[in-house]
Amino acid sequence: MRATPVRRLASPGEASGGYRGPVDAYAAVVLAGGVARRMGGVDKPARTVGGLPMRDRVLAAVADAAPRILVGPAAPVPAGVRVTREEPPGGGPVAAVAAGLALLDPGTPVVALLAADLPLLTRAAVGELLGHLDAGHDGACYVDGDGRRQTLCGVWRVAALRAALDRLAAERASGQPEGSAAPLAGAPIRALLAGLRVREVPWAGAGPPPWFDCDTDEDVRRAEEWAR
Repeated sequence: MRATPVRRLASPGEASGGYRGPVDAYAAVVLAGGVARRMGGVDKPARTVGGLPMRDRVLAAVADAAPRILVGPAAPVPAGVRVTREEPPGGGPVAAVAAGLALLDPGTPVVALLAADLPLLTRAAVGELLGHLDAGHDGACYVDGDGRRQTLCGVWRVAALRAALDRLAAERASGQPEGSAAPLAGAPIRALLAGLRVREVPWAGAGPPPWFDCDTDEDVRRAEEWAR
């Protein structure tokens, strides 16, 4: 998930005034509950890039989403953002997805699922994904230059995700001791999305790739270079 810098990074809400395509409305769930072991266990989404915490940059990139939901430890967030926690805390991305979807308004058709450490994400990049979500697919996500899906930089149909959560919970519950309360804890995101029809979207826009995530201090430094 690395690329060569191209030019100055636009601010997250810059350039595109929303999106154009088959999607009329969408929500956003930002996953911020990781442990950041390669950064010594710090609150990684709170690390700043371009003067803003990474989670705030991601939330700004989906400013036109309703609602916007942050899943992770309690943190200062922009007005209107809903905050919740996965069960159990630290239970992994699938448990976080379940917690986020539980706060969606009834009838929400599409949700952006985004990691909180994507400081290069912009509204234009989100709009590109929404524009690629057609009737033949359950979701659309970016792929990097090596063809790897960046599943936590994607948009998904809520009904398909809910069905996938139910399927995975039932599968994992059957292999756990009776009475286990959190069958989704520790499940990998690829297990959740298995079987979904995914539109793979290569990044063709100007500027750095929106799926660039910050797992190390060096990644943060590189993102800062783009933000200058």
